[in-house]
Amino acid sequence: MTTHHNNSVDNEDIHWDQDISYGQYLDLEPLLACQNPASDQHDELLFIVIHQVSELWIKLCLHEAHGAARHIANDNLSPAFKMLSRVSRIQEQMIKAWEVLVTMTPADYASFRDSLGQSSGFQSYQYREIEFLLGNKNAKLIEAHRSKPTHYQKLTEALNSPSLYDIVLQLLKRRGFAIPEDKTQRDWSIPYVACHEVEAAWTEIYQNSEKHWDLYELAEKLVDVEFNFQRWRFNHMKTVERIIGYRRGTGGTSGVNYLVKALDLQFFPELWSARTSI
Repeated sequence: MTTHHNNSVDNEDIHWDQDISYGQYLDLEPLLACQNPASDQHDELLFIVIHQVSELWIKLCLHEAHGAARHIANDNLSPAFKMLSRVSRIQEQMIKAWEVLVTMTPADYASFRDSLGQSSGFQSYQYREIEFLLGNKNAKLIEAHRSKPTHYQKLTEALNSPSLYDIVLQLLKRRGFAIPEDKTQRDWSIPYVACHEVEAAWTEIYQNSEKHWDLYELAEKLVDVEFNFQRWRFNHMKTVERIIGYRRGTGGTSGVNYLVKALDLQFFPELWSARTSI
């Protein structure tokens, strides 16, 4: 007996009259009306879409990373692991986005670059917030946002709040590790400085992973996030080098040279230095 499969969608019970449509739920009309090139150059739309998509991914990164920080503060690590894993997956999407942007040649970019004026990714308030949340505290950098009170206030709060790593070190102290008081109670707006005691704690966790399994897993989730952040920074730097060479950035930075300096920044320093002593 032969069974005939009907591949037609005509017999599906499709709801043609919806109380809320796909486009309404996602607010697609305003979303897709946000791409407004300032020139008539073909490649400007690519430039706009890549950056808007990246901002959406950063929005989700912030949502997940803040959620993870709250769970870690409550010693509730399992949900935090899922959220940090999601951040790493999002970062992979952001890294891949550069591969689309590099289909733009120097001449393509030069054709509309003047339309950008002094606007620059350096002015991304969401990017600044995720850096502050992960621990790259630099009070001077929020000055680029002083003219926007809402963003300035939010970044000031992020600057003066414990970073994800600060919250993790408080957890280690609660778990009985000898974390110095000046690492768990300090001026959060000042960049974190690595210390031997924190490195020793991570070394202990790695060398006795079965005893400290959840902290060992937390350490690796954090390393994943920083590793992907560095991959994103590197791809950003090489993309800029490929498209504009060593010209200054539109926001006034030194361009590639500025991005190279950023590659030396670390969020979780002892998680890297501990590897030498394990």
